[in-house]
Amino acid sequence: MRALRAAGLPVGPGHAIRALEAVEAVGLGRRSDLYWTLHAVLVTRRDQRPIFDQCFHLFWRDPKLLERMMQLLLPQLEVERPPEGEEASRRVAEAFGPEKRAGRGEAGEEEKTPEIEFDAALTWSAKEQLRTKDFEQMSAEELEEARKAIAKLRLPIMELRTRRFRPDPHALGIDLRRTLRRSLRGGAAAIDLVRKKPKTRHPPLVIICDISGSMARYSRMLLLFMHTLTTDRDRVYSFVFGTRLTNITRYLRFKDVDQALAKVGEVVQDWSGGTRIGACLKEFNRVWSRRVLGQGAVVLLITDGLDRDAGEGLAAEMERLHKSCRRLVWLNPLLRFEGYQPITAGARAMIRHVDEFRPVHNLASLAELVSVLSEDRPRRAEGLSEWVALSRRERAA
Repeated sequence: MRALRAAGLPVGPGHAIRALEAVEAVGLGRRSDLYWTLHAVLVTRRDQRPIFDQCFHLFWRDPKLLERMMQLLLPQLEVERPPEGEEASRRVAEAFGPEKRAGRGEAGEEEKTPEIEFDAALTWSAKEQLRTKDFEQMSAEELEEARKAIAKLRLPIMELRTRRFRPDPHALGIDLRRTLRRSLRGGAAAIDLVRKKPKTRHPPLVIICDISGSMARYSRMLLLFMHTLTTDRDRVYSFVFGTRLTNITRYLRFKDVDQALAKVGEVVQDWSGGTRIGACLKEFNRVWSRRVLGQGAVVLLITDGLDRDAGEGLAAEMERLHKSCRRLVWLNPLLRFEGYQPITAGARAMIRHVDEFRPVHNLASLAELVSVLSEDRPRRAEGLSEWVALSRRERAA
């Protein structure tokens, strides 16, 4: 229980009592029975499975071998079962690390205070490192700090002019209807002009996020980001897709983020599976487009562009989605690499129909969305022409 709690799983005294009751009912005849009994009691979300799996198998291994492995603090551990992600491996490694065991009284030697041998003059703050650090490389403590930072994130969206008006005594426009109605109250002896100006309101925000296996290392942090946006403003519609499209807007409206993610985990069935971008966008355009893309909606499409169907039908659906919204922003975690090029069939089909192409892999990239969505920029941003030309050359070749 201590190892699971140190690795980031919400395991409390109630979980421990229920686990003991379940083990007493099932028995300790086989390790597989113990594994699935504890799994049924302690694991409540899909993203907790790899952490529990690694903690369970590392706990029952040879202690000496485990100690030698943990002292290395490798970002990815070689265990009996291959880990499903580097994020879970690092969190489990820290949970079983010597400093964690010393704090629990399992180590005989007292923890020594490290001596400072030199003082670097040119340093940078921990917050600055956290902003630029990839979600994939964060430890459990850093992930917790990132969650708190995302919860405080505010994403302003530009105000757009609507067809409705509101009274304003300093405006230039005259409201003839209200002017005539007010003049009748005084017998039309004196006519006071009532002025008006157009109302402004931020457009709807639609988020379509990829939760397939290739995006599993970023999906949880992106869901936290989607939850923050949903609770911060109105008219935010959230969708996730892997092999099918799922509308999770109503579940992200829960104020408690853990409750919201638990509801999403119960509804979404294709977590960490394959990716069918074209089929899912086709369903969105057919079922949800007219419902959520009105009044100049802004669409955030979060995916790495890796399509199992090799981009079949994706170009037509991307074109329709692009024509149905005010702006289409593609957020791709693979863009963090300097040598990235849209050479896959899905990426080539998508790059020609987006207005912004930006990375999404750390807190800094999420913060940059403020400048993107707070201004009414041109339909196609500068710099995309090179990507489009490259995709056309790759397609022709």
